[in-house]
Amino acid sequence: MTSENKSQLSLDAKKRLLREMLFARRFEERCYEAYVERKIGGFLHLYPGEEACAHGVLEAARVGHDYVITSYRDHVHALKSGVDAKAVMAELFGKVTGTCKGLGGSMHIFGVANRFMGGYALVGGPFPLAAGIAKGIQMQGGDEICICFLGDAANNQGTFHESLNMAKIWNLPVLYVCENNLYGIGTRIDRSTAVIDQYKRVSGYNIPARQVDGQDVEVVYEAAREAIDHVRNGNGPYFLELMTYRYRGHSMSDSNAYRTKEEERMWSKRDPVIMLRDRLIEEGAITDDDYKAMDTGILDEIENEIIRFAEESPEPPLELLDKYVLAENDPWVHGGPK
Repeated sequence: MTSENKSQLSLDAKKRLLREMLFARRFEERCYEAYVERKIGGFLHLYPGEEACAHGVLEAARVGHDYVITSYRDHVHALKSGVDAKAVMAELFGKVTGTCKGLGGSMHIFGVANRFMGGYALVGGPFPLAAGIAKGIQMQGGDEICICFLGDAANNQGTFHESLNMAKIWNLPVLYVCENNLYGIGTRIDRSTAVIDQYKRVSGYNIPARQVDGQDVEVVYEAAREAIDHVRNGNGPYFLELMTYRYRGHSMSDSNAYRTKEEERMWSKRDPVIMLRDRLIEEGAITDDDYKAMDTGILDEIENEIIRFAEESPEPPLELLDKYVLAENDPWVHGGPK
């Protein structure tokens, strides 16, 4: 696993990334609280601990130009893709001002205008969709790429192998990013997967691949920049594995009893937000007081703007109950109203 820190990011870019990552952390923590308060229902999968993955990769991409698709742990990817945080929170609250009019919830955030093509609840579901998006780009002769985020446990799905095989045969402009947090729900990877290093699994499809430290946003950025350049320059697909760790359970129903306290303490020492904060303090770019003030401002924004917006937004109207269920519910599909 590569962990060298030789980033080309400017100090201003790193300071901005620190705020974005801290915002993502506080946003997710507030989602946890809202779920406990019964303001968010359904499933909720949180991202604390993995912030360097989404931010490092998408910092190297062309946000709003390149297409992004991911699985159900999707809030932070949407935010980094430029989707309005108020609309994301409203979707979690089931409000009509949400990204899917309150009908999708946590696992189905979507942002077409930002080319964030959604989170998907089906494990392995994004693989063929990403290949399809990339095929569309190729057919239209565009310079966009499709970035598909995936979890390590999803790689045991048949869609993983089928999609990567076709992506290489067609030389598609797609980057697969594996956020390897070591667990599939409560099962550790070495109990479910024969090949532990996920980047090695794509060698059978002749796709270049690399494994790097997913806790260091600068390392992730540099690895993603090289991978994206490879794909955008017409060289076909690339597979990037980021070694990371989720600090909370798989979902809100997860007791998290399957991990040792020693393991959790070890990974907490490599918190991606704290690592970047300490590095910027050492470089003299910020002070500890600057960081505290940033944190206070973020908490205030989330509570007084984002949460307030979600709470005050209306529920979806009853007319939406069957609007998006079946095409046959639209009389115009069958020649107009009877």
